[in-house]
Amino acid sequence: MAHSLIQRRREAERARVEAYELSLRHVSQRTRPPPDFETAIYEARRGFEADIVRDAEAWKPRMKTRDAARLRLAAARYLFARYPVAEHLEQIWIDGAGLGAGELHLRKRWYIAAAGGGSLYTAGAAEWLSRKEVHAFLNPLGSVGFEAAIWQAIARSYANDPAIAMRIARTRITQTPRAQNRFWREVVRFFCAHPTTVEDMDDFHDYLADCHRRDPEYILKGRSLISLGRQMREWHRDLDAIARIEAARRRAEAARNRARGLAARPEQIEERWLGAAIADWSWTRSSKDRAKREEYVVVQLRTAADLVAETRGMRHCVASYATKCIAGQASIWSLRRRASGDVQRLLTIELDSRSRAVQVRGFANRPPLAEESKILERWAQARGIMLL
Repeated sequence: MAHSLIQRRREAERARVEAYELSLRHVSQRTRPPPDFETAIYEARRGFEADIVRDAEAWKPRMKTRDAARLRLAAARYLFARYPVAEHLEQIWIDGAGLGAGELHLRKRWYIAAAGGGSLYTAGAAEWLSRKEVHAFLNPLGSVGFEAAIWQAIARSYANDPAIAMRIARTRITQTPRAQNRFWREVVRFFCAHPTTVEDMDDFHDYLADCHRRDPEYILKGRSLISLGRQMREWHRDLDAIARIEAARRRAEAARNRARGLAARPEQIEERWLGAAIADWSWTRSSKDRAKREEYVVVQLRTAADLVAETRGMRHCVASYATKCIAGQASIWSLRRRASGDVQRLLTIELDSRSRAVQVRGFANRPPLAEESKILERWAQARGIMLL
């Protein structure tokens, strides 16, 4: 009996000891590995061995951090830096996520040039910045990122008010491709001359990007914030009209597919309606002087964007005929003149399902001019169109 009691006490004590040791294993921290200085030095020097100013083997930092990014920055400072530089130049050693190999190399090259006391202008910045702007880039106002520092520097070369440059550095202009620097530099110059809010500049950004996409020679000279705002609102109305037409086209296409027993996915629906089975047409007026040669073309409009652009360019309501075009009850055509690299819209033509020209209108719904009527007759004869 006594032996049984002692044994139970011993077993209970052993269980308590085991439970205590188990709890210690749960709460005790594992021994952390030492900072990986070798990897930090390797990552920092890779590709820039010729620019090293100190012996990599002699680097004995007194750092406790295990953070690879902070170690890499410390290694870069040791290897390349003779002078301190702004934070936006050092950021590349901490985080290069989302950047291509070329951009990574460029930012590291700019850091090495600046921190080593070299000329950032001759190191590649001259492609985008003047010498004055390079100085501003190296000494930004406030805490900014790399791209924001570039555009803040450009803005500071045009504006005497630092607040304007700081606002521009917070806009979506800083996200534009560097290859489009020339165009967006003019946008920055415009906003420096016509100051507005960050929100307004961001609103203008999408509109201006679309203008530049459609016309690479688009310029802001002679425009004001008021006129630009009016044009932007018209553009938004065009986008809304395009969206409505596209929605109608997709519904019609889906209905036709259902009628055929097809179950087409949205991505399988064509981006344009079928339109009339009539080919586009062109005719060139003969002229001995090639520079004065004129070409007349008649093209069918088969997308929402084409219809809305015709409406905007000709100042009439042809976009409202989209439903008839989608249903195959009509087709819309545009007569245009090409000369010396310019394209001029002349007439908009509506054909019914029997290839009859039921409406022909010029700018602001004017009737065709005599010369335009002659061109129209040539097209009608070539394509079997009946002019009413």
